[in-house]
Amino acid sequence: MAHIQPLPASHSPELQEHFAVFEKILGFVPNSLLTMQRKPKMVQGFAALTESMMGPDSEVDLGFKRLLAHFASSAAGCRYCQAHSLVAARIHGISDAKLAELWSYKTSALFSDAERAAMDFALAAGSVPNSVDEALMQRLKQHWSENQILEILGVISLYGFLNRWNDSLATELEDGPQQLATQMLADQHWDAGKHGKS
Repeated sequence: MAHIQPLPASHSPELQEHFAVFEKILGFVPNSLLTMQRKPKMVQGFAALTESMMGPDSEVDLGFKRLLAHFASSAAGCRYCQAHSLVAARIHGISDAKLAELWSYKTSALFSDAERAAMDFALAAGSVPNSVDEALMQRLKQHWSENQILEILGVISLYGFLNRWNDSLATELEDGPQQLATQMLADQHWDAGKHGKS
């Protein structure tokens, strides 16, 4: 059970345009934001930061950014964000075939060397303690520009906030993300853990 319950979206009419950002990304307003709305300026700031990381002027594919969010959230252990990032990846063009091979990325023909380097980076940067080293950064630089690397790290950092927010509050997963993660991550023995329905 969530430690602090979400409020209905109608509770804060002034936040509707900010909630719309997340409806575009996920298809719904997540419980994390419905809880955060108790502090409206946090929602406003978080929506602006999210738009800056996930906006249309991105130099890194928006669907792939969601896969990076998934890997960073996996390193941090946040099952809520693992599930949400899969939903967002699918909405932003990542195929079910690619999602099904997500954790075979090191050998799957569906992933490029550039993607593999970025996914390894997301796992390393999302870990505590951080395990990014010079060799990994050099490998990343072989495939991605400095601007793209900053975008990649921006997404990992954005999800670092979400990982701590949702794991600390035991935010309850919505049905759609929970079903998708259960299906796509079956070979990883994924379950919702403390984010499941009480």
